[in-house]
Amino acid sequence: MGFSAETRVDLARFWSTIERSADIGQGRPGGLARLTLTDSDKEIRDQFVAWCQDAGLSVEIDEMGNIFGRRSGLDDSLAPILIGSHLDTQINGGRFDGIAGVLAGLELVRSLNDAGHVTRRPIVIVDWTNEEGARFSPPMVASGVFVGSYGVDWAHDLIADDGARFGSELERIGYRGDLPCKAGDIDAYFELHIEQGPILDAEGREVGVVTGGYPSYGMRVMFKGKTAHTGPTPMDLRHNALIAGARWLTAVDDIGWEFAVHDGKATGSRLAAWPNKPGILSESAQCVADVRHPDPITARVMAEKMRRAAQSAAAMAGCEVEVEDEWTWGGDIFDADLIGLVRDEAVRQGWNWRDIQSQAGHDAYHMATHCPTAMIFTPCKGGITHNSEENCDPEDFRAGLNMLLHAVVRRADR
Repeated sequence: MGFSAETRVDLARFWSTIERSADIGQGRPGGLARLTLTDSDKEIRDQFVAWCQDAGLSVEIDEMGNIFGRRSGLDDSLAPILIGSHLDTQINGGRFDGIAGVLAGLELVRSLNDAGHVTRRPIVIVDWTNEEGARFSPPMVASGVFVGSYGVDWAHDLIADDGARFGSELERIGYRGDLPCKAGDIDAYFELHIEQGPILDAEGREVGVVTGGYPSYGMRVMFKGKTAHTGPTPMDLRHNALIAGARWLTAVDDIGWEFAVHDGKATGSRLAAWPNKPGILSESAQCVADVRHPDPITARVMAEKMRRAAQSAAAMAGCEVEVEDEWTWGGDIFDADLIGLVRDEAVRQGWNWRDIQSQAGHDAYHMATHCPTAMIFTPCKGGITHNSEENCDPEDFRAGLNMLLHAVVRRADR
């Protein structure tokens, strides 16, 4: 058959893998609740490994549970091309977030098999563990370990709300591999992802070429107070950590509204207090919040306001505050040559495309610190995501899949 400029993916075959994935770990109607390292995560991992093996890929698993399906190249001594995303979901997740990116890599390999084309460089499909961070915080932790942003032992000791330990859960489901979680020489990394925003759908665009990400800052904060009776304890003697956390998250939300006119966003996403019961003041409250803005300087201003608000909230509630973790990502992090390559395929293939910034976090952000990286966005209906109503049609992926196919092959054959 041969590979040519007119070679296209098998969209129906790609969609069949999406539908199979949607059977595993179902949540609310139409959605998924496939949290990382749960039984349903094991089931989709097993299915992905089987698909990779059926496509002739060699499969390796590293000590963080990342799965690598490798297709040999004509010269296996050359640095490989990686294509990846994640198969875990939020607690009320959709069928496409992350999943489409992993299965796009699988379809790319199957299409190359159909064409009988072996690229000069190896191609590796990756399923990253715990991208969502819905069970173990922080998100994108396994790709972070891969590039050296976090330590393996630290990540293995992460504890979920249900008391489970990350490393122990890897062992329980059989996905704590022997391969060291350490990035080697990588020629390029590509990630296809649904936009998770309304722009492409609203403008009737078929695909987006991602030029960077909104600079984002996040914090996990612990407020510490003292338990006391809610009745007789005077207001000036209270040290209610729950109130400190609530004040901080409200202040963070106010920061978002302050900068919303230029698309700034701020989110209070978690408040877990103890004992969190009637009749008793809470001794501790763990909170997570983040801010983001398209302008990097404004994003830093928002982050400083968020940080100062934590101190103020603690003081007003008579509590202490500890910043347990901080993270940042985004900016102009993607490779100009790869962006140009993806754009060139959009033009050559005649798609209705536009440049676009990512507003969410992705494993590609970590990978961009290690190797040339590019992302392709596909539209999703109304921009709805992290919700069981997240929705796409097969045609929403046609442009992105075919651009990915040809951009990867051009890079892999150089």
